[in-house]
This record gives sequence, structure tokens and C-alpha cells, in this order.
Amino acid sequence: MPDLPTPQDAAEAALFSECWDAVLSYADLCTSGSTAANQLAREAFALGIREARAAEESTRHGAGRRASRLPRIPLLLTAVRTTAAAWEAVGQGHKLDPDLRLWLNSGKAARYTGPPLRRPIALRGLRDMQEPDAALLWLAEVEALPLRAVARRQGLDPAAAMEELNQVRGLFRDRCHRNHLDTPMDAECRSYVRLLDAVTRSPVAETPEDLSRHLATCVECAEAAACLRLHGGGLPAALAQGVIGWGGLAYLERRRRAAEVRMGAGRPVPDPDGEWGDPAANKARTLRNGLLVAAVLVSALALAVSLMPFGESDDSAQGGLPTDSTPVAGAGSPAGPSAGPGTSPSSTDTGTGTPSGTPSGTPSGSAKPSGGGTPSATTRTDPEPQGTSSSTERTAACEVVYDLVNQWPDGFQATVTVTTAEALDSWRVAWSFRDGQRVDQMWDAAVAQDGPRVTASAADYNKDVPAAGSLSFGFLASWQNKNTAPYAFSLNGKACTLS
Repeated sequence: MPDLPTPQDAAEAALFSECWDAVLSYADLCTSGSTAANQLAREAFALGIREARAAEESTRHGAGRRASRLPRIPLLLTAVRTTAAAWEAVGQGHKLDPDLRLWLNSGKAARYTGPPLRRPIALRGLRDMQEPDAALLWLAEVEALPLRAVARRQGLDPAAAMEELNQVRGLFRDRCHRNHLDTPMDAECRSYVRLLDAVTRSPVAETPEDLSRHLATCVECAEAAACLRLHGGGLPAALAQGVIGWGGLAYLERRRRAAEVRMGAGRPVPDPDGEWGDPAANKARTLRNGLLVAAVLVSALALAVSLMPFGESDDSAQGGLPTDSTPVAGAGSPAGPSAGPGTSPSSTDTGTGTPSGTPSGTPSGSAKPSGGGTPSATTRTDPEPQGTSSSTERTAACEVVYDLVNQWPDGFQATVTVTTAEALDSWRVAWSFRDGQRVDQMWDAAVAQDGPRVTASAADYNKDVPAAGSLSFGFLASWQNKNTAPYAFSLNGKACTLS
């Protein structure tokens, strides 16, 4: 395994630490195991640093306009892609993710190393910017670092950082527009250039139907639209996909989660000057936390009430008599329930009776009546077998939030967040798709798919979940014709409710 380069000074040592985390995160996406990820990251890091130093050296000794190059982190990430391609070429492809191997042997990968005018618009636009401007854009948009922290690293005035970032965004748009004009294109694409520029400049302009159809079928124009449209929150994805290529969206999601962990999600974050953030924001956060605590207490109270014996006309409630453990259909039972459709004779024969603590006058498993009495058999619309408790159905063991983050003509990105009532030392989340969707890539979990049924298993670093805690992961998938939300979610084999 190659040695990492030695930093030349303290500033480069700090930069190495920041860059290594990004490189290892992407290398982990590209490989099939932690050992291979570490090896790929080290080789790519060494390659990228050599390229960066060579470019800086030629700039110092050269004359005229500097050569186009990426800032340090995206440069190292492209080195990961280059090193992965070299592995595939020399017979080490078995160490790589299978989907990455398919991508490396397709025309999509060739775009990143082919003729410069055919490369993705975002990659060309970022290369054409001054390196400090490009680094500011990448750190703020893709690495998801707080703007004050980015300003401090770039030597900017924190008070003017947002204005500086907006100017850099506009500069990136101009570079992308110019590169789009320089791209060889057919007559149809050329006819939409001015319209695409006008539509993407305004946050309120509607996309004409003919342009929308064209963007759904033309990759190059769709990439240009994503780079030119600075509003709507699509710029980070355009940068990540255009510069990194395969796994760009997954990397983007990982960096956002890493930034949340560094900042301490859900807690007030000290700013770089050591002062606490906006008091109004802290007050709002405190109010939200208070409401959350209240909601938890109310839920706990409701759960306790739902688990209490119910029915006000039973013997134990009226006279304090001990609970009758005689089966509902046994001798001495009232004739009404035993004669109704909800009573199964076999339950008496097999000895399945009312669970301990359930009043004998209450049919086991029935819902609590709206009135005060015990429901009769004629009012039960969905009877259960005798002796079956429905408390686990009233209180689900887990709750799922399925979020469709992004969608395009043949694929989509989604995240799944599961809140569990019980503490877990490992987890397995499963669901079913309705329309033949196929998961192509998943992060923060291992994926297996059998027909419409998908199973996501915990990674080593996130398998422990506390009680009332949550776990989450994301994935990329393909779809055709329809893309309805999945159903039948379960956690470790137990059904979950879908929020």
C-alpha cells in the first residue's frame, strides 16, 4: 500500500486532513470493502497530490494565463475515479463496486476523459474559474460546510461571505453558459440555447412544454440547465455529478450527513468566533425541542391508557373481583359472544383463551368501544381469533419516513428514515416496490433485492440505535412508466407504519 505524501508545511498539513476525509468517503463508495477503500484512497490521494503540486510548480515557473485546474478536493476526487479506472484496466476490478465497473466500461465514463468540449458542463465551468472562487463554491455547495467556516478557511470577511458566494455562483453560471455555447451540438439543441438561458435566469419563469420534452431526452442540455439554474437547490447535485461522475449524488448525501455530525445536529452550534448563533434561532430551536418533548409525553400517556384493561361493565371493574381466566367460549360464558361470528370453536378446543389481565367479558383483541360497555359480537366488523392481542398493532414498533429527494426520466434518489421504539444492536429494513423499480446504489446500508422486495442491512458504523432513536440511509434507483412510493416496510421482520 503506497505511503501518503508528506505535507510541505503546516498549511498543507491542515489541508491534507480535510481532503483525506473527502477522498476516503468517496473511495468507500467505489469499493466493495473497507480494506479496498483504504487502498484506493491512498493511491488516489498520492496521485492527486502529485498532480496538484506539478500544476502549481508549472504555474510558478511559467508565464501567461494559468492552466485550467480544479481546486484541491474535487481534483483528488477525480483522482479516485482515475485510479479506479486503472484498477479495472489491470485486472483489479473485483475490488470495485459492481455498478462502478459497469459505469467505467460505458460511454458515460468516457465523457470525463474524452475531448474537452464533450466533457460535462459543470466540470468545464469549475475548471475555468480562479481556484479560490472554485474552492469557495465547492466547499459551500458540495461539502456543505457552514458559510462562516468556509469564509474563515478562504480568508474572507464572514460578514460579506454570502455576497461573495452569490457572486461566485453567478460567475460559475457565466462559465457554464459559455462552455455550453462552445459545445458541438445539433441543430435542435442549438435552437434551444437562448430559450434555456432565459428560462433558467428567472426563478418564476415556466419551462415551455417543447423545451421540457427536449431536456427529458438530451443529456447535455439537461446538464447545462442544472448548472445554469442557480435557484431551486439543484446546484450541489449538478456540481457533484458533473465533476465526480459515478456516485456523485451518494457522495453529496454523505458529505451533508458528515457536516451535520460535525456541527452536532439538533444542538445550537458555536460560530467560529466562539459565540453562540442567532438568539432568535436558538429560541425557536428550544421551542421546537419543548414541543417534541411534550409530544413524546402525550404519546407515552396514550400508550399507557391503551394498554390498560378496558370496558366499564366487567366484573373486576365494578366489584374488584379477581380476573376470570376462563376461556371466552368456555362453560359459564355469556351466550352472545360465543354465538357470534367473532368466536372460533377451535379456540376453545385448543385451549387458547383470554390473556392474563384481560377481563373475561371483553373479547380478546377487539378495539376499545366508543361507549362504556363491552362490544357485542354483532358490532365487530373485523373479528380476530380468540386469544390474539392487538396491542402491538395499536402501537407499531417502528415508523418510516420515505422521502423522494430527486427524480429524473429514468431514475430517482430517495432516503428512508426509521424511528424505532426499541433499542437495536443491528437492523434490517425491508420494503416492496409496486412498479418494478430497481435499486442501483445505496449508502449507509448494504442492499439486496429479490424481485420487488428490497432489504437494507446495517453497516458496521450505524448498527446500534437507541430506544426512540432513528436510523437512515439513502439510495439511487431506476424506474419506468411509474414511480409510486414503496409499501410494506418492516424493521427486523416487524411491520412499520409509513408516515
